[in-house]
Amino acid sequence: MKHLPKHLRPRWRYLAVGIEAWPDADCGSHAFQRACWYAAQNLLGDPGAADVDLRVLDFSFAAGTGTAIVRVRRGEVERARAAIACVDEVSGSPVGLWVLGVSGTVRACEERYIGRASRETAERNVAFADSQRPALVRDGRFDVHREPGFVGATSLDI
Repeated sequence: MKHLPKHLRPRWRYLAVGIEAWPDADCGSHAFQRACWYAAQNLLGDPGAADVDLRVLDFSFAAGTGTAIVRVRRGEVERARAAIACVDEVSGSPVGLWVLGVSGTVRACEERYIGRASRETAERNVAFADSQRPALVRDGRFDVHREPGFVGATSLDI
């Protein structure tokens, strides 16, 4: 079977997506893909989700932060951004997602947006709720470990 000529092939755009969750969240690429598909179906319906055609190409997540590269059809970028914004949990863990940028190639997406998205995580003991508690520090934000899970805080709360 012959390949389609270049002018008949589908055109794609690549979205760099930033991911933030609690440090103990367990998110995988398959679960993230499933959450994106369900969000697109719920927001756009089955025909709209098929038109957008969200596909996770690259996924990395560790210690509560991560990035993903999501492929979408060229004319559907705004609808894809709206669907991604509707994702509020992955594998039962609450997550925050934001689009770092849009690119025409995977390589440009990695170089422009994913390369500068690296964040450092440090662990410290902080005074929170009248006691010393362990916390993970990311970009001036503190995830304080408490009995049922984590509590988000800023330097003003500590």
